[in-house]
Amino acid sequence: MRRRWQHLLAAAAGALLLALALGGASGPAEHHRRPLPLRFPPCGRFKAALFADLHYGENAWTDWGPAQDAGSDRVMAAVLDAEKPDFVVYLGDLVTANNVPIRNASLYWDRALSAARRRGIPWATVFGNHDDMPFEWPPEWFSPAGVPPLRCPCPPASVSECCSFRGTPRIELMAADIANEGLSHSSSGPEELWPGVSNYVLQVLSREEEEEDDPALLMYFLDSGGGSYPEVISGAQLKWFQTQSHFLNPDGRIPELIFWHIPSTAYAKVAPKAKTRIRKPCVGSINKEDVSPQEAEWGMMDAVAKRPSVKAIFVGHNHGLDWCCPYEELWLCFARHTGHGGYGDWPRGARIVEITEKPFSVVSWIRMEDGTTHSRVTLSS
Repeated sequence: MRRRWQHLLAAAAGALLLALALGGASGPAEHHRRPLPLRFPPCGRFKAALFADLHYGENAWTDWGPAQDAGSDRVMAAVLDAEKPDFVVYLGDLVTANNVPIRNASLYWDRALSAARRRGIPWATVFGNHDDMPFEWPPEWFSPAGVPPLRCPCPPASVSECCSFRGTPRIELMAADIANEGLSHSSSGPEELWPGVSNYVLQVLSREEEEEDDPALLMYFLDSGGGSYPEVISGAQLKWFQTQSHFLNPDGRIPELIFWHIPSTAYAKVAPKAKTRIRKPCVGSINKEDVSPQEAEWGMMDAVAKRPSVKAIFVGHNHGLDWCCPYEELWLCFARHTGHGGYGDWPRGARIVEITEKPFSVVSWIRMEDGTTHSRVTLSS
């Protein structure tokens, strides 16, 4: 098993070097300090906060847009200070790139990460459909009032260099993420899965330090597309997942959790009827819209349904949904809309996932901006 994980770490290091090179990061890659391995704390419970659909950078040319970004700052600060998680998962749509008129959207991406970074909490990210969308010119800019003054987050002398409408590719955003030394566990993933970028697996080691240091939990992150390419988990990603899971966890004895942004078509199959009360076995508090699934299903759900070690899948994308529903032998869960950017006026919050190592269990609940909690559900025991 030790040899297997040495192979994985070597692959991860190679992906990091490649991401830094392609992302244009300054300085030699070896100057970037790798984060410490994730490990269950002494209490035996590993807690993750899921931040979904932050949508930073909207309408920067108005007073409304920056106010929404400030609101998103407050939500994450409230959740992190109340829950004190061991890990943060940024579950896609950190920025609304189609609304960002600056050359480098990683300035907004970096702000999204700042709540965890300031508290020294490690994190991982996956891409959503808005993170690298092309800029969409607002029709009102072509009205008699004309193009409004842009408020680019740069010194006034360099505004002309800073403002741009080209968008920032996934690989550049990920390179900026990885450059957060010692805290970012994000990865660009294998080149053969491009244009998908955020495809990687993380291990959480046992609290009991053993000679071989085998993982007690595996977390898979997948890029569900959107933005610069179709909203799908591809056949290549399916093969990658099957190869990784069979290599790292051949006997299925290690529990597995999966994270991506856009729900699969399976979510639509188990969803409560939109705008009706959520009833058992589903658990949640808002059910205000239909599921908006990926454009096609290429077998990923069939593969995970056949793996008893997969306990739950977590997605964002639908702001008006926060439920968990059983599917086959696992659970399908939406996170809670965290950012004040993006559509919908429902109160903001975050899904919390707590994994107990021995005896193994996964419990989840929603922590709201106002400090309340609700929708507690046991996903595995």
